[in-house]
Amino acid sequence: MAGYVKRSRQTNGHTASKGGTEESPFFKWLLITVALLFSILFLLLPLVNVFAQALSKGWQAYWTALSEPDAWAAIKLTLLVAAITVPLNVVFGLAAAWAIAKFDFRGKSLLNTLIDLPFSVSPVVAGLMYVLLFGLQGYFGRWLADHEIKIIFAVPGIVIATIFITFPFVARELIPVMQATRSEQEQAALTLGATGWQTFWRVTLPSVKWGLLYGIILCNARAMGEFGAVSVVSGHITGQTDTMPLRIEKLYQEYNAAAAFAIASLLALLALLTLGIKTFLEWKQERDYERAQRAAESYEDSTAPTSREPEITAVRSQP
Repeated sequence: MAGYVKRSRQTNGHTASKGGTEESPFFKWLLITVALLFSILFLLLPLVNVFAQALSKGWQAYWTALSEPDAWAAIKLTLLVAAITVPLNVVFGLAAAWAIAKFDFRGKSLLNTLIDLPFSVSPVVAGLMYVLLFGLQGYFGRWLADHEIKIIFAVPGIVIATIFITFPFVARELIPVMQATRSEQEQAALTLGATGWQTFWRVTLPSVKWGLLYGIILCNARAMGEFGAVSVVSGHITGQTDTMPLRIEKLYQEYNAAAAFAIASLLALLALLTLGIKTFLEWKQERDYERAQRAAESYEDSTAPTSREPEITAVRSQP
């Protein structure tokens, strides 16, 4: 009987190993080569060219381009917009993801669809939408002008347009994570007497922390690099409503390529820093998962003889 079980396991393992698709070495290396060439031509070379063009006139010209007052104003405005946009999207993303993943309510499908709306609408169209709403000739333009509230061609308009473009990222990262964790832990916490806020802060939030961090990173990267919607609502006022992408475009159109690439290199460095943080978090998450898996396997191994003892005794008692 034991020999039959052993042979059947070997057969099943042999079948499983042959069940997957195995390509020829030539085809495998061909795909790897194509992927590497594509990455080098369309990702690595443009990035290297940005830094080469930025330093084409030397370090002195590079630092001079970055130390200009208009360049500093664009950098500070970009960081300010990201600092306002990301926390607001975190609050909205957590609320939307918790509502969609943990509750059933009327209009759930509509909310889920509205979250994806910025992905299907052009950023330029989104910016034009806010101009038609808050511009001087828009629906609320006259009322805003009478109360001396300026949104279009000012910082509030840039913030609102950036929020619209970036708000799906946090929610889209959190929804599948919360759906995978289900709601048994929250129900157990509520049963033990925890309040709603205590359950959220001590049970729900720690279980989705990696998805939340990914969403924050992606949202921050898009907020700093957004061009289309911000270009429509900003008015391109030098030193006031120019973000880093708008400043780069303006310098390039003025044939000041070295200064344009200098600011572009700074934006690229911020993107590389974001990518590095994302890679580190992915590595740390994978390491934590492997550690938890090894702990679970060691626990199963330590409890396996006790749990299988009646079964082994029954097998031995058979003739």
